[in-house]
Amino acid sequence: MRDVRALVVYYSRTGTTKKVAEAIAKIFGCDIEEVLDLKERTGVLGWLRSGREASSKKLTTIEKMKRHPDLYDIVIIGTPVWCNTMSTPIRTYISQYGGHLREVAFFCTQYGSENSALKDMEVLCGKKPVASLKLRREEVKSGEYVDKAKQFCAKIMDEILRRRI
Repeated sequence: MRDVRALVVYYSRTGTTKKVAEAIAKIFGCDIEEVLDLKERTGVLGWLRSGREASSKKLTTIEKMKRHPDLYDIVIIGTPVWCNTMSTPIRTYISQYGGHLREVAFFCTQYGSENSALKDMEVLCGKKPVASLKLRREEVKSGEYVDKAKQFCAKIMDEILRRRI
């Protein structure tokens, strides 16, 4: 969108967060990069391990990112919610790259409704997001998320342009 350099960074274990990330990148017309976790997280054991690590605020090992956040005006970070907080791979990404983030926006996908994922991301980044979006898994499955993603992108753009004035 216009002259704002944006990057969508996301982690997705099941594909739900990926679907939203791809929609946001398409709407915004920006780069996108998936955080690749080197730990096996598939199946029931992967799900259990993921929840335990997220609740313990552990880090994991992720592949080196191809796109560095220094090159972008804003990084839009997406995560699934695990045990009411951000996923371990996104916690690791923010821990490694948080000092390079100029502006941030956050989105999460979840089964329930209340959690601290977005607030936890803000605290770890040390930055207040210009916009945030919570989506329930059902909204993604039904396609309802598309309009919310458009509103989210519009809010990001409005806020970035407002800050430039």
